[in-house]
Amino acid sequence: MEKLPKKLRQKLSERLMNDAMRSLPLVDGLVDFSSNDYLGLTRNEKLSKAASDFLKIKPQKNGATGSRLLTGNHALYHELEMFLKEHHRSESALVFNSGYDANVGFFSSVPQRGDLILYDELVHASIRDGIQMGNAKSYKFAHNNLEDLNKKLMSFRAESRSDSEIYVVTESIFSMDGDSPDLKALANLCSENDCYLIVDEAHATGILGEGRDFICQLGLEEQVFARIITFGKTLGCHGAAILGSEALKNYLVNFARSLIYTTALPPHTIANLLVSYRFLKDFGKEQCKQLQWNIDFFKQQTEELGIADLFIGSNSAIQCAIIPGNANVKSMAAQLQLEGFDVRPILSPTVKEGEERLRFCLHAFNTKEEISRILLLLKNLWNERV
Repeated sequence: MEKLPKKLRQKLSERLMNDAMRSLPLVDGLVDFSSNDYLGLTRNEKLSKAASDFLKIKPQKNGATGSRLLTGNHALYHELEMFLKEHHRSESALVFNSGYDANVGFFSSVPQRGDLILYDELVHASIRDGIQMGNAKSYKFAHNNLEDLNKKLMSFRAESRSDSEIYVVTESIFSMDGDSPDLKALANLCSENDCYLIVDEAHATGILGEGRDFICQLGLEEQVFARIITFGKTLGCHGAAILGSEALKNYLVNFARSLIYTTALPPHTIANLLVSYRFLKDFGKEQCKQLQWNIDFFKQQTEELGIADLFIGSNSAIQCAIIPGNANVKSMAAQLQLEGFDVRPILSPTVKEGEERLRFCLHAFNTKEEISRILLLLKNLWNERV
């Protein structure tokens, strides 16, 4: 018997031919311009000790022992969700095992048959997967284009049944471009058209809104049906939560399969989250300022070096230089890595063909010298190719 079916071998061969084969890389100690650890909390040894001390005060089992609906809903879950709803100014919070689980659970269960989902064309794969698992019709709108969204809203409103609901989906900071929609205008558009707005806050959680999220920073909490916040980036931990009404939480507990049919997070994970959030409340403001300084300095350096045109416009910690072609961007990333910098190539089909890129993730701990050095290297490598 063949070790792999023929159709699967063919798909792998196509990836090889397109120079798009994925593999699991090892973390190799290079200067970090790649991880989502924006404030460096995973590097903070005090937090690890604080989590251990927390569990000494409130002893817990090593594992969750079951799903949250059976034996896994230990007391720390309640403590965390109470904190989250207060901190993120929401009526309720429901913790999931990951951002992927949260998005799949929400979009596969909330929009119903006969409803409509309009989503930004660049939303995360987990949102798309959840939509595909559900029964609602879905259509994409042009990236951050409210005019295109409005046209689609008008068209579908005229054709839809009276009991049809419309859900509009976007991200506060897009993971592959680093840009943001006009959330105030988007929220107003949804309010005017009786639509339910859902915002994935994965890359804004813990950074914007004084350690909260982008919606909190803009004061739009009452205009958003649901927010997805994640803990594997700025918080340096694991898991995610859906913020919304108490009624929405009750619905998800009853119908979100990615919550119902999986083992809960272990107590030490929840303890780490509580400790990290408390650290952010006490000390995060300075680190957020340092991160913003590094973002501003990075953009200033691209201007001074004459390479700003390579980059997608972004005011976030995600800065992407377009280097068309999988082979080209992989080669350039490899050369930067040889110089000691961990920058990863983003290949097609993850992004559109011709829009392959180097994705620079900035952190509070990156130094001025590191930023200057890597951008000078990038400029020299680009000049060698043109």
